[in-house]
Amino acid sequence: MKSKVIYWLTYAGMWLLALLPFRALYALSDGMCFLMHRVIRYRLRVVRANLHRAFPDKSRDELREIERKFYHYLCDYLLEEVKTLRISLEELVRRMEYDNKEAFLEMIRKHGGIILLIPHYANFEWIIGMGSIMRAGDVPVQVYKPLHNPYLDKMFKRIRSRFGGYNVPKHSTARELVRLYREGKRMAVGLITDQSPNVNEAHYWTTFLHQETGFMDGAERLAKLMDFPVFYCELQRLGRGHCKVEFDLITETPRETADGEITECFARRLEQTIRRDPPYWFWSHKRWKLKREDVVKHG
Repeated sequence: MKSKVIYWLTYAGMWLLALLPFRALYALSDGMCFLMHRVIRYRLRVVRANLHRAFPDKSRDELREIERKFYHYLCDYLLEEVKTLRISLEELVRRMEYDNKEAFLEMIRKHGGIILLIPHYANFEWIIGMGSIMRAGDVPVQVYKPLHNPYLDKMFKRIRSRFGGYNVPKHSTARELVRLYREGKRMAVGLITDQSPNVNEAHYWTTFLHQETGFMDGAERLAKLMDFPVFYCELQRLGRGHCKVEFDLITETPRETADGEITECFARRLEQTIRRDPPYWFWSHKRWKLKREDVVKHG
């Protein structure tokens, strides 16, 4: 009962916030930023430690400027996610540009589906509008990790399916993709690929932003299972409430790649994206909490 009450209160609050125009939301975001960064100091030690290790060549002033912009971005992102409850598809498409979509669509037609590797960068949640550029009948599949609270999980699934997206829990992804494929459905399968893995998921290790980093290789394994071409989503924040994504082909023939090759390519592409414009990645995540020795001990 308590969880249900929390759900309805949260949903009602978000619904009311979503009624505000973007200009008002960004004014609110500026106030939130001051509180989170200067008063609450939300995960400030984590942010500073991550930035220091990722950019050892940058001065203290340069790191503080990235930090300042990150907190502004984080508050904008949170309110933009709330706005997704009410935003129209026309408004979303106006604010989210899709480059290179011809190659994206051609690969879906040719192979029956594609895999999209998506990082926690810029307005990544707004990729849910990609159904607007796909052909009628094609399915935009969103792989997600279910939340522990079933009511909050229901709310976020509702947000992410507003524009025709098909939500698939990560533990049943392979089964669902095979089922859709056998039914003759063509699909674009989006996966957030830079999440911090647990000890059972860190199957690939590489140097990423000067640190030994474990990556999940589920997207790579799905690509090989389905033999779907793999694209990296190159995101660029154009300004508040505006973003561009370019679908950058990694491989059209995943089964011909070596184990780890696709995951390594994702890590290198993401590293380039972050170095180009550092503030717009999730620096508040404890991305490097897992160490390789933890995996060895567990295994």
